[in-house]
Amino acid sequence: MDLRWYSIVIDSRDVAAQGRWWAEVLNWQVVYEAEDEVVVIPRWAEETVASTPFDRVPPGLVFVTVPEEKAGKNRLHLDLAPHTSLDRDEQIDRLLRLGATRADVGQGPDGTWDVFADPEGNEFCLLSSRDQ
Repeated sequence: MDLRWYSIVIDSRDVAAQGRWWAEVLNWQVVYEAEDEVVVIPRWAEETVASTPFDRVPPGLVFVTVPEEKAGKNRLHLDLAPHTSLDRDEQIDRLLRLGATRADVGQGPDGTWDVFADPEGNEFCLLSSRDQ
């Protein structure tokens, strides 16, 4: 049996706000919330996990409390991609309305992606639209 990619852990000053923000962005759900930890998973995952082989269960996002502010560029980030049936510019506007900000990590003008930061400054990318 293979190892399972269980989660991505994101250090946060306000785990509740970060967890809810990412749940809203991804249309996922908060499945666990404590003062120092919030877990977010895809909405469909909870329904299918019992019938899904261990190594095929999708990873979740886990937000854990840290005392310090984010410093420097992320060494790891999330890439999000809209489906081709969606208007990519509308998705950019949605991210900005939810509180994302544009970020410059040296990507240059020729990129097929846009870089943003979540409310605590964690960078993520919105890629070009795709079917898969």
